[in-house]
Amino acid sequence: MTRILVTGGTGFVGLPVVQKLVAAGHDVTCVIREGSADRLEGADVRIVPCEDVFAQSPAWWAETLQGIDTLVHLAWYAEPGKYLTSGRNLDCVAGTLAMARGAAGLRRFVGAGTCFEYDLSVGTLSVDTPLAPQTPYAAAKVATFTMLTAWCETAGIAFLWARLFYLHGPREDARRLVPQLHDKLGRGVPVDLTAGTALRDYTEVGQAADMLVRDITAGRVGATNICSGRGVTIRALAESIADTYGRRDLLNFGAYPDNLTDPPVVVGVRTEA
Repeated sequence: MTRILVTGGTGFVGLPVVQKLVAAGHDVTCVIREGSADRLEGADVRIVPCEDVFAQSPAWWAETLQGIDTLVHLAWYAEPGKYLTSGRNLDCVAGTLAMARGAAGLRRFVGAGTCFEYDLSVGTLSVDTPLAPQTPYAAAKVATFTMLTAWCETAGIAFLWARLFYLHGPREDARRLVPQLHDKLGRGVPVDLTAGTALRDYTEVGQAADMLVRDITAGRVGATNICSGRGVTIRALAESIADTYGRRDLLNFGAYPDNLTDPPVVVGVRTEA
């Protein structure tokens, strides 16, 4: 059994990670926003409430992390339509570095990155693919990864950085593609889409949580990709969802022009721990 503290444990990715860590017998503590305990859905965890994870001092973190073996930091600003360019990414970087300063004595520090850190023009992305962030969000993640790599090495902390690819599943924000498809198709409403030729690496969030928990508990260090290793076109993804409702006729491909700056292929290479 390991004593693990998780940030972002009420979130889309964080909750299934917390549930799987608890099921595996680990002693889990969650730092959560005040008043959000119900979002843990009954998970048997200790709770540390705070107003803002990213506004805490190194001294607060040092006290909170007393007796903890592993910190799993999954919190970040991620509001659809805003997070890629938001200035709040700077707050997340500063808050994460304050957290790291207070983490002396930890055995492991686990952070969550993104496939957008990579040079997406490569198409098939391994942990050896060069980094070339194109948005403030991706740049903030790269900056955090770079600083934490050096800091944890100096402090003698084993560091794991898990780059998440495209995820879908329960509790996903309703503004994202897959929930929108389910909502509109379920109501019999037509869905306007691009041609849908882009190839993306989609993974169900529970399966992604399984991968992340394996990497955490196996003692893996460095960067890792949380991905399926398989690509699916947006068109094929939409059609598979439409088939559950028998309503492919509602998919209006080509209604929107393709975004010429979007890479045609984003597929990860997964190496198991």
